[in-house]
Amino acid sequence: MTRPALTDQHLRRKSAEYRRDVLRAIYHAGAGHTGGSLSCIDILNVLYNRVMNISPVNWRDPLRDRYVQSKGHSVEALYVVLADKGFYPFESLEKLCRGGSYFVGHPTRKIPGIEMNTGALGHGLPVSVGMAIAGKLDAASYRVFTLLGDGELAEGSNWEAAMCAAHYKLDNLTAIIDCNTLQITGATRDVCCNEPLDEKFTSFGWEVLCIDGHDVAELTTALSRPAASGKPTCIIARTVKGRGVSFMEGVVKWHHGVPSADEFAVAMAELEGALK
Repeated sequence: MTRPALTDQHLRRKSAEYRRDVLRAIYHAGAGHTGGSLSCIDILNVLYNRVMNISPVNWRDPLRDRYVQSKGHSVEALYVVLADKGFYPFESLEKLCRGGSYFVGHPTRKIPGIEMNTGALGHGLPVSVGMAIAGKLDAASYRVFTLLGDGELAEGSNWEAAMCAAHYKLDNLTAIIDCNTLQITGATRDVCCNEPLDEKFTSFGWEVLCIDGHDVAELTTALSRPAASGKPTCIIARTVKGRGVSFMEGVVKWHHGVPSADEFAVAMAELEGALK
């Protein structure tokens, strides 16, 4: 039986559920990258529930789409989405950051559904370029998606990869930038300004789209559209770090902050309220 497609309303509710589950996992682990996980949830939601052909059923199929989370420090968001997709039980997240657990603070291929080890920043895009080149050589139909942080773009390896992607005309590659304007030590524009990102990627030969990274309809349109022939696509998704929790939104300390018991109660009340 074909499952009915999720409506925008269903996806927005799912994002609220994901944010609640991310915060719960981080709180109980006592560790994690909270702000970035909350900012990228809508992007992962649309990718896994509307755009990519990845599931536990086809996980080893050579024609599956590929997803690489270059901003590996937001792995808690990916853990929650993969659990929801059925790659493992939600109860597995109770082992997050526990001794002997593979559910650590960076993506690792030991976890079902994770394509590449990442977290050393600036590696995801180069690896994704390699995957896209392989797809071209094999005349395969799969697409390659990679999620970058805007702060991560200070790593020079990203720009070498961007040049290669355009040179090899990788129109099967889409890079999504979770552009929340903050990184661990402050505002990205103050730490190492990389604006204007749209002009830079355009000058490197990419097709560039700028969207609201929390709008599931805009994300769906941008991620589903046919690629410009011969050009990789860069989607600059404007997001809010700590999205969904009022006292975390846009506050740099929540890059990897863990809430106290009182803060957790307030945050969960807000996130549960979004589900009503």
